[in-house]
Amino acid sequence: MNERFRSLDVFRGATVALMILVNNPGTWGAIYPPLAHAPWHGVTPTDLVFPFFLFAVGNALAFVMPGLLAGPSSAFWIKVVKRTLLIFLIGLFLNASPFVRWDNATGELVLRQWETLRFMGVLQRIALCFGAAAVIVWVSFQFGGRRASSGPLLAAAALLLGYWLACIVWGAPGDPYSLEGWFGTAIDTAVLGEAHLYKGEGVPFDPEGLASTPPAVAQVLLGWWVGHMVLQGMVLQGTAAGKNPVELVARLCLWAVALLVLAYAWQLEFPFNKKIWTSSYVLHTSALAMLGLALFIQLIDIRKRPTELWGWASFFEVFGKNPLFVFVLAGLVPRVLALLRWQDGVNAQGLPVWTSPLPWVYKNLFANLSQDPRLGSFLFACANLSLYWLLAWWLDRRRIYIRV
Repeated sequence: MNERFRSLDVFRGATVALMILVNNPGTWGAIYPPLAHAPWHGVTPTDLVFPFFLFAVGNALAFVMPGLLAGPSSAFWIKVVKRTLLIFLIGLFLNASPFVRWDNATGELVLRQWETLRFMGVLQRIALCFGAAAVIVWVSFQFGGRRASSGPLLAAAALLLGYWLACIVWGAPGDPYSLEGWFGTAIDTAVLGEAHLYKGEGVPFDPEGLASTPPAVAQVLLGWWVGHMVLQGMVLQGTAAGKNPVELVARLCLWAVALLVLAYAWQLEFPFNKKIWTSSYVLHTSALAMLGLALFIQLIDIRKRPTELWGWASFFEVFGKNPLFVFVLAGLVPRVLALLRWQDGVNAQGLPVWTSPLPWVYKNLFANLSQDPRLGSFLFACANLSLYWLLAWWLDRRRIYIRV
């Protein structure tokens, strides 16, 4: 193997690719059901994307922690605090961008209303979960003695059980897992302020809020646990680092099946739900991520299938080498392009209809490709993904890796 862990890059890259695909349809009014989030309870393929990424964050943490543990405590705290703050601030920047918007009443660009800026988001959750998980792992190895490696796993179990208990105790009696009955909105409102919460559900409610962050931290810890298992079991630089890699794959699959059984039993009481990040959802998605990673290890590191330029693994691998940069760019570019607009006809009332580059491309190149508008919307998303792949490929060819 080279200096990078290829299976993890491919797994992380596949997650980023799917994230870009589902976040950039031609129109939100025409998407295939698997590419939409579950309305409330339940899990769709799209609902696997974010937890898979958090799981991958935990995998990567397992590979950097040995170096951090070997150094002075001050170096650990400086690195972790700096990275946590930087990722959080990038997420806040993305929420605020592009800092201006069109006022349809006046037809002029006006500054954003900062008093309604959403504080939380995907990157903010990644930052908090990474920081918390790193501290838990560090404390476990500093003070855990011989059983240090079991500390993060016990912490994950405590977070998942504690969150379930909080939902029951503080949630609405008889309906603690509903939008109205979930306890977390009251906490998020008190800490963040109602004006700074997500409004996509029609009411102030933040699916990446503070209250549902503890089980997401557990997701990163489960990813660390699997990464630690992989680190001990894979063959690195041609030298056996522990157990046989075939045995590693078998162990991953067995643990995944055990977690799936536990998740499906738990969801009978605590339903799968991404929007409030239920504990059963964490176990379910972590188990599926383990199976996916085991498959990649089997195909890439054990069977060593060829992964040349046009191979499926290489396609995803380039995304996995610059994951945060590509994700941020995919969120920023559509917002910036939306500021470029021009008149594209008039509506029934004789008022001008405005368009911008991406809607124009979808309308004129993709919308009429099929009688089913979902196909055109999907092909637009695929074309969009291909452009970001070209950028990721170009960066990789020049060994440009933008890390935070």
